Amino acid sequence: MPRKDIYAPGFKAQPWWWEAWTPNTALSQDPPAKTQVVIVGAGYGGLSTALELRRNGIDAVVLERGVFGVGASTRNGGMISGGTNLGKGLGGKSPIAEEFERKKAELMGAGADSLTVLEDIIAREGIECGLHKNGRFVGAWTPKHYDDMATKVETYNKYANAGASMVPRERQHAFIKSDYYFGGMHSTRAGHLHPALYYKGLLEAAHKAGAILCAEIEAERTEKTSKGWRLLTAKGPIECSEVVVATNGYTGDLTPRLKRRVVPVASHIIATEELPEPADKMLIPEMRAIGDTKRVLTYYRPSPDGKRLIFGGRARFTAAPPEVSAPALYQYMVDRFPQLDGIRITHVWTGNVAFALDYMPHMGTDEGLHYLLGCNGNGVAMMTYLGTQTARKIAGGRNAPINPLDGRAFPDHPLYNGDPSWFLPAIGAWYRTRDWLDRRLAG
Repeated sequence: MPRKDIYAPGFKAQPWWWEAWTPNTALSQDPPAKTQVVIVGAGYGGLSTALELRRNGIDAVVLERGVFGVGASTRNGGMISGGTNLGKGLGGKSPIAEEFERKKAELMGAGADSLTVLEDIIAREGIECGLHKNGRFVGAWTPKHYDDMATKVETYNKYANAGASMVPRERQHAFIKSDYYFGGMHSTRAGHLHPALYYKGLLEAAHKAGAILCAEIEAERTEKTSKGWRLLTAKGPIECSEVVVATNGYTGDLTPRLKRRVVPVASHIIATEELPEPADKMLIPEMRAIGDTKRVLTYYRPSPDGKRLIFGGRARFTAAPPEVSAPALYQYMVDRFPQLDGIRITHVWTGNVAFALDYMPHMGTDEGLHYLLGCNGNGVAMMTYLGTQTARKIAGGRNAPINPLDGRAFPDHPLYNGDPSWFLPAIGAWYRTRDWLDRRLAG
């Protein structure tokens, strides 16, 4: 069990990222009575949609029901990759798995493009967000997991340009100062950034481009009109031609059909106090991002300055108080890095990721509403990409470039109404049992 004194003085139950930028309403405006496009949700997806619309000369209004940046866009781990996580979780001979196999070149190519779009926006807009592009190491939970990853390297390199290679256990210390895994896979085309500073830069870029950003205004209802849509808000109705729903892990009753197609899953993260040595010397050479193949996964990376470790995972699949999530994550961290036993934590927080039932990201239209949803824990690059692509689709109409993620079947389930609280704990328990059994059998 972890030590009881795991909390540093001044411990906070909020994202460490907020020490650099705190969610606020500084750029908020009142919405106009009429515009061309209304975007619901001011996360990465909504802001990138607005930014690209304005670059194409189209008026855009973004509605955020809270303050800017309060959601997952400043609560995630800030890890980025392109294409290698698409379809993760698919298996067997299901129609969805077979479709992915048929279209993997196009689908994984779109995933690779998502990282390019992210990097282009950061460079073009001059966003200072601690971007590190030194790759990602995925640790194998068991030897079988290592062998499974090895069968996919050629595919990742061919279709996602991942720069992937296998790292046997005897070479593992060159990538992570830990004996915890049975080797792993290294992808060069991956990295991490400061998610709140990237959000800040995207917010300011959209504002500078002329998007109208509206905080603390909830879209209460949509009504179809002869000329498009009317959105009802507490500040009055807004007439528009198009509506974009970019709510992802916080999709609610405004769009009940879409709510039934995404499963919000809580992801929990801790930040350590400053380490006695830089993270690249003590824990993770070259400041790489780290993940693993567990069903109850963990993911971690150094802070942008290398002074701390940011460690996340599924401490629970649903929201949990700090006194539950922090000790669980601390134990996961010390299991991987025994040298961190006694290092205290300064922050713990939670945010929602949105899973689709087919483990794939989605953009398209539903009953006339545009949507971009379901990034399955890979939203930093993918939500940015889907927002950009949705804006280009609106701007170009039928002449817009074809996107393989656009208009794919977006599955629901007759037993799911948008509230996963009744089944996620059971799934979490089952996954933990299977992880334990796999590891036990691995010896």
